[in-house]
Amino acid sequence: MTITRAHTPLDHLLTEAQRALDTVFGNPPAMRPNPAGNTPEITLETHERRHAAGLMRINHVGEVCAQGLYFGQAAVARDPATRAHLLEAAQEETDHLSWCADRLRELDSRPSLFNPLWYAGSYAIGTLAGLRGDGWNLGFVVETERQVEAHLDEHLETLPPADQRSRAILRVMKADEARHAEHAEHAGARVLPQPIPTVMALASKAMKTVAYRL
Repeated sequence: MTITRAHTPLDHLLTEAQRALDTVFGNPPAMRPNPAGNTPEITLETHERRHAAGLMRINHVGEVCAQGLYFGQAAVARDPATRAHLLEAAQEETDHLSWCADRLRELDSRPSLFNPLWYAGSYAIGTLAGLRGDGWNLGFVVETERQVEAHLDEHLETLPPADQRSRAILRVMKADEARHAEHAEHAGARVLPQPIPTVMALASKAMKTVAYRL
């Protein structure tokens, strides 16, 4: 007979701490192959490489924030199906995190110095959203993913023309984000009222401005 030990609050705390450390410092491995695959690396001019690295650092920060948001939401989700949806999305965001980290290394660059701050802030927002109920929880997923899709479109337009490796990664990320939003809508997401989407967009703009350089 197998005896399953009930998880204690300390167990949950340690789990969340491990997730935070893995996201911010551990560079967890992707479950799927890097979409850049065999896409050839083209030598970029110094200013092109610096610009591409700035954009990919923003995308890496976006994935750090997504992990914090989803793990925070999942920690307080009431419905097991909602929790499972959030954790499944978080796993795909882990793939994105890993791919962006790979590309930053290829561009001789590094992640944002403020990743611990980005993660902590996103986790707090996710927890607060989750405490409002699962409809709000999923509503934040939809709004977050739609805003991420928009900035991925912008990056696909402004990356150096020769940087096809970054583009290959961003195209798959964009498709994943759209699917996450659609699944959340079908699961009963509530439409977030103003000014929440506007505040989220302003916070994202500030984060992107900082992350591009630091």
